[in-house]
Amino acid sequence: MKLTKEQVLKIAGLARLKLTDEEVSRLSNELTDILTYVEMLSEVDTSNVPITSQVTGLSNVLREDRVRAALPRLGGEELLSCSPLPKDGNQIRVKRVL
Repeated sequence: MKLTKEQVLKIAGLARLKLTDEEVSRLSNELTDILTYVEMLSEVDTSNVPITSQVTGLSNVLREDRVRAALPRLGGEELLSCSPLPKDGNQIRVKRVL
């Protein structure tokens, strides 16, 4: 099934692409080739292939949630003292970003 010019323009519109007539003609052939290949894949018998969500064998590493004591709250002066940057009042002075 060859894609028509209108179908290619519809796809281009969905992708927000402006195509020249030459590009429409070329893409019509290329998209038709892609769809033909996908149709061939649908003919493959996959009835004996297990359902797979990923093939690397990796799995999520989960840990049990535990309630722990919160870190102590630091005051402003203690937080400012952690920075090696110069201080200006209650703020840390940083280089200008333009």
